[in-house]
Amino acid sequence: MELFGTAGIRGSVAERVTPELALAVGRAVGEDGREFVVGRDGRVTGPALAAAVEAGLESAGADVRRAGVLPTPALAFASRGRRGVMLTASHNPPQDNGIKVFVDGVEYDRTLERSVEERVAAGSESVAWDEWGRGGDVDPLPAYRDAVVEYAREFAAEIGDGSASAAGDGAVSTEGPLGGMRIAVDCGNGMASLATPQVLRALGAAVVTLNANVDGHFPGRESKPTPESLSDLREFIRDGDDVAFGVGHDGDADRIVIVDAGGEVVHEDTVVAIIAEHYVRAGDAEEPVVVTTPNASARIDERVREAGGRVERVRLGALHEGIAGAEADGGDVVFAAEPWKHIHTAFGGWIDGVASAAIVALLVAEFGLDGLRAPVTERPYRKTSVDCPDEAKPAVMATLEATLPEAFPDAEASTEYGVRLELPDGSWVLVRPSGTEPYVRIYAESEDVDALVERASETVAEAVANASTR
Repeated sequence: MELFGTAGIRGSVAERVTPELALAVGRAVGEDGREFVVGRDGRVTGPALAAAVEAGLESAGADVRRAGVLPTPALAFASRGRRGVMLTASHNPPQDNGIKVFVDGVEYDRTLERSVEERVAAGSESVAWDEWGRGGDVDPLPAYRDAVVEYAREFAAEIGDGSASAAGDGAVSTEGPLGGMRIAVDCGNGMASLATPQVLRALGAAVVTLNANVDGHFPGRESKPTPESLSDLREFIRDGDDVAFGVGHDGDADRIVIVDAGGEVVHEDTVVAIIAEHYVRAGDAEEPVVVTTPNASARIDERVREAGGRVERVRLGALHEGIAGAEADGGDVVFAAEPWKHIHTAFGGWIDGVASAAIVALLVAEFGLDGLRAPVTERPYRKTSVDCPDEAKPAVMATLEATLPEAFPDAEASTEYGVRLELPDGSWVLVRPSGTEPYVRIYAESEDVDALVERASETVAEAVANASTR
């Protein structure tokens, strides 16, 4: 049984993430610890699924602290020193829901996920009636918001003059490090409504919000923040007065999209490159490391290298595993990110879009968004797919490990997570099998990206055709 994908368990509540599954997962996870904090996003199906998870946990002997409705990063924050379960489907449509499991602020790794899957498949039993756990309520959201503000103030002191005021949670102070800067935030009717505006105001910003009421139907726009779904935010900024930049979040506030003062979306890898560079420069680590994923741009490597650090890559959905691996090898991980999702390692081990909003705002206040983007090489980027049956993927990828380097003889090849080729001019191409659909994905970045994609696609299509005739 394979339940966990790259971001927990996720899917339709009618077919996959049912109350029966939530009960079984809760009971299986409950064997891992004595105390759990359980939270959920604003989806209509959240209360029932959270109740089922709680029943499973308590019947396995674990005590449960109900955190209610809050962002996923706030639940992760609350799971420090214990374990946590979050009911969220992140950016998926409203008919979906999902389950994420944390231990001490970090998502379960593959080993822990597989043990849960095995227990669910085997059918975990309840403990004796007089050994069931107990329930109770907890409200970690105010402490989480205060912690993000404190962390952001410390960051401001490192990159600027650190002129921070003592504005409380939710207060506006033009004396704070953001100095009254006008920021537009589209919360997407999701969990960011409860955190990002409050944090930015506490740092001194003048915040204008869109879709800042929690509604599990996502009436304002679809939950996934894209250039299309953020059209209202982009138009507001474009037509507005003195908006420095905009922020778009997904349903549970772990993702972030940045919109510039002209209403254009800043490429997600440029955002990663900007943050990564400044973490490397601001820190005092002897061997600063930035962890990212194989589909991330070489622009990140360039800026990190310029700042004196190095980049290591790990499979999609496994930033926490990449952090652990890099640290085991003696590296000091100062930042970890995949497109749209960032881990601020000095703050915590979880993906946190609220913290990202604060850090980006502070960087913009200090250097200006144009100034931050200026050193970043933004080559054209493309992503495409080639049809490939799931059963053929292993043979196809085995073939491509040989044929792709042959097609690009000047490139440096890596085959740890798919096949990634880096060319001498900074261009790159990644080919990897989709984990959820019958495709082989191709990602490429180059001044002549169309030619690069065409060349790679031909090689992939040939490998798929050969596998199909065997």
